[in-house]
Amino acid sequence: QGSLLYLDALGAAFPRALACRGTALLHWTPGCPLAPAGWPLPTLYCTPAAAGSLPSRAAALRVQLLFALRQRALHVLEAGLAAELHDALLALRTEWPQLARELALGRLSPQPGLPEGMRDQLQALLTPDAARAAELRAECARGFEGIVLRLWPQLEVVVVRTAHGAEQLYCDSLRQADCQGLPFYCPFYQAAGALLGVNLWPAEPAPRFLLCPDWAFYEFLPCLANKEPRAVLLDELWEGREYGLVVTAQPGEYRCRTGEVLKVTAFHKQCPMVEPVRRESQTLSVRGESISEEQFCQSLCRTLRMWPGARLIDYVSVESSLLGDSSGPCAPHYEVFLELQGLRDLSEEQRYKLDQRLQEDFPIYKSFRFKGSIGPLRLHLVGPGAFTRLREALGSPVPMPRVLHEQQLLQLIQGSVIS
Repeated sequence: QGSLLYLDALGAAFPRALACRGTALLHWTPGCPLAPAGWPLPTLYCTPAAAGSLPSRAAALRVQLLFALRQRALHVLEAGLAAELHDALLALRTEWPQLARELALGRLSPQPGLPEGMRDQLQALLTPDAARAAELRAECARGFEGIVLRLWPQLEVVVVRTAHGAEQLYCDSLRQADCQGLPFYCPFYQAAGALLGVNLWPAEPAPRFLLCPDWAFYEFLPCLANKEPRAVLLDELWEGREYGLVVTAQPGEYRCRTGEVLKVTAFHKQCPMVEPVRRESQTLSVRGESISEEQFCQSLCRTLRMWPGARLIDYVSVESSLLGDSSGPCAPHYEVFLELQGLRDLSEEQRYKLDQRLQEDFPIYKSFRFKGSIGPLRLHLVGPGAFTRLREALGSPVPMPRVLHEQQLLQLIQGSVIS
């Protein structure tokens, strides 16, 4: 039912979107070669299903990109996560000469994460295409602003399964640079491993998801400041209010708190339309101050304007409790890891701007900072590629965490610090 609703909405808004082999898929599904929606559509995609199931995320996205580049007459560019499209196009920026050579020869180069047997199987699907390789070289030599529409001039839409929350940063970056002039369509809302809602309005810039009543049993916890919340059902929701989502959708998993907070934006007939607002697991709180990922990102972006020439590529944060003894004898605090473009270093005064901004935006945080109960924020710059490696280390295609809770991931990002 979800697949039919998606295809109907997509085809109605973009008439050529359902053309045979007119869609390129960029999505890593280790050990499970399926499209982001969860069903195989072999006639729709020009990228072989086996490419997505490679053991390495980087290798899977690179191979899928190569097959996408072969097909000039693409109408849809589809990705499971906005970060996957971001990283695939980053590989295009750094490896386009090698990709052009592989296109021209019809051969796949050996690379880490691409088993020899799988390389032979995928290479058998390639044929030499010198003309397309020459076009790729010419367009990349002109620069990468608007590169997607220049490489695929018939492209109508970019479809991204998850484009909200943590993935919004990548969508914004893609819209401003590589994917200039293209609409983005986020068709599905998923939580707790289940498909819960569908976006029936592809042409609208902000995704709104219609919760389908028979896809799961939903309960909602009102986000009230001073009361113990009582769960309400689908027909008891109020427009404009926020609710924590509890679902029963998978066998053996009952009343599962998803950790997602939804805002009811409107109603379609009698069904609520929702917008994901935040993930409770991605809240910074060392003394109960509770700064959500959306609020922190807004403060960070405001701070960025005070660093001339800087553009935010990516970021994560961590509470000092995860650092253990390495954080030193100091009050609990936040540590933030940034990848910036346009700046290689920041002065101590510039770094302190973020802590100042948080104090201005959050009075409770400012109160704790004044009393010394929370220490000053520490800011670190990491080198290029650090966050691509971090996403590889996550081990599965999940939205980017903005607050790290695992030592292994923390050590990886600490090893990439350059300043």
